[in-house]
Amino acid sequence: MSELWVGIDAGKRAHHCVAIDAAGAVVLSKRIDNDESALLDLIAAVLVTADGDAVVWATDLNTGGPALLLALLEAHGQQVLYIPGRIVHHAAATYRGDGKTDAKDARIIADQARMRRDLQPVRGADQVSTDLRLLTSHRTDLVYDRVRLINRLRALLLEYFPALEAAFDYSKKAPLVLLSGFQSADAIRRMGESRLATWLRKRGCRNSSRMAVKAVAAARAQDTVLRTQPTGAALVARLAAKIIALDLEIAEIDAMITERFSAHRDAEILTSMPGFGTVLAATFLANTGGDLSAFGTADRLASVAGVAPAPRDSGRISGNHHRPRRFNRRLMRTCYLAALSSLKSSPSSRRFYDRKRAEGKSHKQALIALARRRITTLWAMLRDRTFFQEPDPETLVAAA
Repeated sequence: MSELWVGIDAGKRAHHCVAIDAAGAVVLSKRIDNDESALLDLIAAVLVTADGDAVVWATDLNTGGPALLLALLEAHGQQVLYIPGRIVHHAAATYRGDGKTDAKDARIIADQARMRRDLQPVRGADQVSTDLRLLTSHRTDLVYDRVRLINRLRALLLEYFPALEAAFDYSKKAPLVLLSGFQSADAIRRMGESRLATWLRKRGCRNSSRMAVKAVAAARAQDTVLRTQPTGAALVARLAAKIIALDLEIAEIDAMITERFSAHRDAEILTSMPGFGTVLAATFLANTGGDLSAFGTADRLASVAGVAPAPRDSGRISGNHHRPRRFNRRLMRTCYLAALSSLKSSPSSRRFYDRKRAEGKSHKQALIALARRRITTLWAMLRDRTFFQEPDPETLVAAA
């Protein structure tokens, strides 16, 4: 039985470590720099304090700042539990005192690890899944940056050229190319439809003639030059160039994701399931560590993904369910988007979705139910190493 529990309040440049014994008494409290030599000294000091007894470590973060510490603990064969920050936050209200310090948080983490039996160990991912976690997270950040830049560009166009803002979808390449060369009504009118279409065609824009017609029509709809136009036009040109460069970077990241994803043993099985393209399947691997056996059951995986309803019963009231408050939001989004995409390519998914809608479920509720069902299917596919096969409608009717 463990006799020493060590709580780590993880930070970027330093961590705070508190070790407690079986009675809950603090035997060590120390702030440690996030440096390899300092962390090795900490591990040695804790093991000396344990004097041969088992040690259980616990942390409130499993990626980011404590990555070096977690790697060193794994190399030393130490058991590490993960306590989500939300649990630490709520548990802190049950301890004496209103103050918040790193030492107090580390003490709470250690004490929770000592008392609770439902905490999960920090799961190590395989190399491919680790690479995909970094790549998919970076891709998500780039996509968010792109959306923010597009919204800023549209807001600037509204300041001096609203007709052009309404004319195009600026998430597409061709309108951005147009703005990189022409940002004002007078500049577009001077070019004219024919010359503008030729200019767009030379830069690889499809439907250049139709685009030119729409752009010139928008330019002819506004003769007034607003005072915001000179500066606004200059900023729009810069934003269009940034979005185009960002699109190229996202394409490069997608190529890297595809290369790494194809090296995983489960790649073909995952992409055989309708709704899972390369990026969504890679994100699924990134957030599950590449080994579903770590979750134990399909129900546990569904709970972590936030698609398994949790009961909310009290007294004579029973049967109420709600979405769990603690779940992996990126994994939930991945399963949700894959379920949504499967409606176009999988007749069985469409039938299940339509049945849930007929039962009175909202669009979102029906998709979450579909995502939950698909997780069970995916679990069986990965367990049995089989590819997805679309069920025969006649068989389903006979079974019903």
